Amino acid sequence: MSEAVRTMMRMDAEAARETAAEADAGFLWDFWYPAVRSAEIRGRKLAKAMLLEVPLVLGRTTEGKAFAMRDACPHRGIPLSYGRLDGNVVECCYHGWRFEACSGQCVEIPSLTSQDKLKVERIFAGHFPCEERDGYVWVYMASGGRKAINASGGREAADNSSGTLLPDTIPAAPALSVFSDKYKMIHLDCELPSHVDQGIIGLMDPAHGPFVHQSWFWRKRASIHEKAKQFEPIPNGFRMSPHQPSSNSAPYRLLAKMTGETVTTTIDFVLPNLRTEIDRSGKLWFSSRATVTPVRRDLCRIDFVAAWNLPVPVAIFRPFAKTFLRQDQLTMIQQAEGLKTNPRLMLIDDADKQAKWYFALKANLLESRRTGAAMVHPMSGPVMLGWRS
Repeated sequence: MSEAVRTMMRMDAEAARETAAEADAGFLWDFWYPAVRSAEIRGRKLAKAMLLEVPLVLGRTTEGKAFAMRDACPHRGIPLSYGRLDGNVVECCYHGWRFEACSGQCVEIPSLTSQDKLKVERIFAGHFPCEERDGYVWVYMASGGRKAINASGGREAADNSSGTLLPDTIPAAPALSVFSDKYKMIHLDCELPSHVDQGIIGLMDPAHGPFVHQSWFWRKRASIHEKAKQFEPIPNGFRMSPHQPSSNSAPYRLLAKMTGETVTTTIDFVLPNLRTEIDRSGKLWFSSRATVTPVRRDLCRIDFVAAWNLPVPVAIFRPFAKTFLRQDQLTMIQQAEGLKTNPRLMLIDDADKQAKWYFALKANLLESRRTGAAMVHPMSGPVMLGWRS
């Protein structure tokens, strides 16, 4: 058996192991995920991030365009984040290999002589599409985390087999809904020591509020009462239909007093990880989005952004929001301690129905991608759920 054949077999085996590892991690690929805040990349600074266990290096070109590359030089694997950004080119600190930042295409290998026949332009570092929305740099994590495209927007597979084709079309990155030209905005985040699935079902859980979020400004345990909410299917997710929010939450009561009108709330969950809430009363509105971003299989991050035109300064809203987020974080830290022993878990109706829908949506999407058949939605139509909280 020739050395070339052995090398090809070894590469095939490695690719198979990586594919299996990706599937076992329980991640959803071919979606946008927030990587870093836009403010973290400025000038010639290179920033590091990790999404779906893929290390990334991010920066901004001379023209101000954000870019994301796999944080590993295809030559020897050293992180490109140790290198430097020179205009629109990222240079590796080890051997000076240079890559066009917005395509990952190699433009120079200093060690080559005039006699070398290696086609530099056919070598690519892993590259990921980027978009900026609402103060975040979003990265499109294509299947397997090994995609590459060229600078003209066409598709190109890397010469060293580290790249594969991107989809023909990529949707726009998510944008927060706003309802006036002038508004305030806040960004918060916290890490959770758990798999993204646990973070997501915790995010949508309706029954933990009176226990985890016991605060004078939110609700108390004594305020628990029966609730009934209608849900409806939407593409890749589900919606808590527009309704009047709970009367045992002080912020909603305050909003109603400000306008003298009914408060209406709509809450959506959409794969892979987005929960949005829109509250409106007269001309006043509050819009928020929480994403549970998979970092590693044992670590995820909540990225929370909110915008509003209410007469509430950011300086006042921020400490309340941080308290709320911290309460969730502490609970997830405690849960992670119990999950270490891999206990048997259970989900109940109706309080855990949203969690069941999430797992079904995720499984049905993966099956649809595997077979090419249309995705089956776990909801056949609107349904009313009831619980106490």
